[in-house]
Amino acid sequence: FELALGAAACAVKSGDIIDPSTLAVIDYSRPSTARRLWVFDLHTRALLYEELVAHGKNSGDNMATRFSNELDSHQSSLGLYLTEDSYVGKNGYSLRLRGLDEGFNDRAYERAIVMHGAPYVNDDIARTTGRLGRSWGCPALREGVARAVIDRMKGTGLLFAYYPDSAWLKSSKYLNDCQTSANSTN
Repeated sequence: FELALGAAACAVKSGDIIDPSTLAVIDYSRPSTARRLWVFDLHTRALLYEELVAHGKNSGDNMATRFSNELDSHQSSLGLYLTEDSYVGKNGYSLRLRGLDEGFNDRAYERAIVMHGAPYVNDDIARTTGRLGRSWGCPALREGVARAVIDRMKGTGLLFAYYPDSAWLKSSKYLNDCQTSANSTN
């Protein structure tokens, strides 16, 4: 959570975003059968949602361990995203995500990586199969909560997708550039 808050603050400081209202955090180091998506109101500091979230089918089974920014990889991507508008598409009500982490998720828009509801994301599937169903790289939610989460996040929110990937942790401008600037002024 500290990394997510730091990345959000860095994005604001750099001028890449202005006053986000929500911050969603996905911890892909946790199994898909665990609640690993949290949505916070940044103004009130309240936890709004704690939910299941699927990962890409080529990222792993119950545990996501592989991530990609490439077209047709069917893998999830790491990093900071800006939440944009909602729309109704082939996966129903969905939220467009704009990847801000160059080289890690900046192709999300052209890959059609969006947040949406999915019938394969629920506790029964997790119990019977030992994992959630998987998407083509999208963070998919339970159908019963997807619309409310999307409506709360759309337009002025951020999404931070985490996994302890050394290349991303060393290269993300939102995890390093602001830290470097802050450390050089101390």
